Amino acid sequence: MDERGYTITRTFDAPREAIWEAWTTPEHFAVWFGTDEVPVEDVDLDVRPGGRWRAVMIFDGNRINWSGIYIEVVEPERLVVDITDESGDEGEYERYSMTLTDIGDGKTEMTLSQTGGHLSDEEYEQAKAGTSAFMDSLEKLLPGIKARHDTA
Repeated sequence: MDERGYTITRTFDAPREAIWEAWTTPEHFAVWFGTDEVPVEDVDLDVRPGGRWRAVMIFDGNRINWSGIYIEVVEPERLVVDITDESGDEGEYERYSMTLTDIGDGKTEMTLSQTGGHLSDEEYEQAKAGTSAFMDSLEKLLPGIKARHDTA
């Protein structure tokens, strides 16, 4: 797999477990994966190595069918998943690699990389901007998840 792509590092005011839950629970995933402006439906997540996932994003009236395979699952610290949408050629997966690091005081640093080499440099910049918007939506979602973890 070509290592071309991008990396985003963000710090969240939430424990790793809350972020992990947001990535691995369909109702949470549907909220942040699409952002406030782009609805996501029909989310199915089989979070285990070799498990499959899928989600349908509604963007500008078009349905984008996302799917992939979980490659590595180490709760609550690392998730590696192959992703593709209906526009890609068969077998052309990009890889999301997400690492969650507890940095103390209830905060978590998330490092997320997308690699694969199937996109142009311009497309990777667009994907990075889209993923940054996903992370903004994730940040808005986390207080509610964090509150449940704080009381558990």
